[in-house]
Amino acid sequence: MAKNNNGKMSREQAGKKGGKATARNHDQEFYEEIGQKGGEATAKNHDQEFYEEIGQKGGNATARNHDQEFYEEIGEKGGNARARQRNNNNKNRNNS
Repeated sequence: MAKNNNGKMSREQAGKKGGKATARNHDQEFYEEIGQKGGEATAKNHDQEFYEEIGQKGGNATARNHDQEFYEEIGEKGGNARARQRNNNNKNRNNS
């Protein structure tokens, strides 16, 4: 790892090294658990307005980074998934 002027790792380098060590020492269950805890803590600390704001920011960023073809593709995927879901629900009702 490269050192900065005083011979020490930068904060970025130390973080990357720590992240790699954590990844080696923990499994998917660990990450799912801390993700769930983080989500629950976020939900306790923020209101609907917060989620609306970050949703808007994410939507704007996505719009800046993708073209019409991207939206057509994901729209088709979503429509196909919804049609499969609807067909499965109808099959289940008919078999009951």
